[in-house]
Amino acid sequence: MKVLVTGAAGFIGSSLSLKLLERGDHVIGIDNHNNYYDPAIKEARLARHACHPNYTHLRIDLANRKAIEEAFLQHRPQRVVNLAAQAGVRYSIENPMAYIESNIVGFAHILECCRHNEVEHLVYASSSSVYGANTTLPFSARHNVDHPLSLYAASKKSNELMAHAYSNLYNLPTTGLRFFTVYGPWGRPDMALFKFTKSILAGEKIFAFNNGKHRRDFTYIDDIVQGIILVIDQPALSNLEWNGARPDPGSSTAPWRVYNIGNNNPVELMDYIRALERALGTKAEIEMLPLQLGDIPDTYADVTDLVRQFHFKPSTPVEQGIGNFVNWYRDFFKI
Repeated sequence: MKVLVTGAAGFIGSSLSLKLLERGDHVIGIDNHNNYYDPAIKEARLARHACHPNYTHLRIDLANRKAIEEAFLQHRPQRVVNLAAQAGVRYSIENPMAYIESNIVGFAHILECCRHNEVEHLVYASSSSVYGANTTLPFSARHNVDHPLSLYAASKKSNELMAHAYSNLYNLPTTGLRFFTVYGPWGRPDMALFKFTKSILAGEKIFAFNNGKHRRDFTYIDDIVQGIILVIDQPALSNLEWNGARPDPGSSTAPWRVYNIGNNNPVELMDYIRALERALGTKAEIEMLPLQLGDIPDTYADVTDLVRQFHFKPSTPVEQGIGNFVNWYRDFFKI
């Protein structure tokens, strides 16, 4: 197939592009290479697949409507995976307009291009952040998600709503994937595992928010990519049993679905840090801090729908995933 992947120099997008190329697909990658974090890591990720004969890379921004339209017209993708977004809950408090431009305006451009270019299936990244003030665990796609705690979360919920409108009006199959704390080799420098590793190796203290009482459903990158590929290959279908009197928030009479992709096994933050200490062979100096504005104390994914529909469940243990990350980090930074 021809698959267009946005955010193709990003953590998930680069790994997904590699796997799609390995199985014989043609990939059109889009990324704006912004400086939200060190662009050198994006360039290094991209170098893994940029020279593949079936790969084409476009350095454009989703907010650039004309450039996105031209990319679709020129390359005519059959499937689209939208992973490009302004990430980060805390950064959304400091710079909210970046999220409007990338996550909402940019996503609208993707929807319009899919509509006008006969795209067979749009898969897009949502987030566990959409569960917001909901405290019922595990989080289910059938739970209400109308109380986001950050603009980042609100932008991801907006994507789900926008996709539903396009699925309903234009019969465009769309599937949203709510990712739960993705980690692993080639990860983002703004995320906890990367920051913790860098600080511990430098002999600097690390900061544990919510006084270390966070629980996160940490999900390994390979599991995320495997899940995305399974979803790409099965365009969303209408739920013929959907009932407007008792609406199911995870499906619709339109060809629209949302799924959780998480490890289905929440881990205490302090246990996560201890696993990292063992992998590094070094103890961490930890400073406890209160819960940050916009943060969710606990995440825990109900993946029942994912298992039922795709016969797949993320399964990489945290100890193994952290070990793989540490090995990559030492090699990449020559430590």
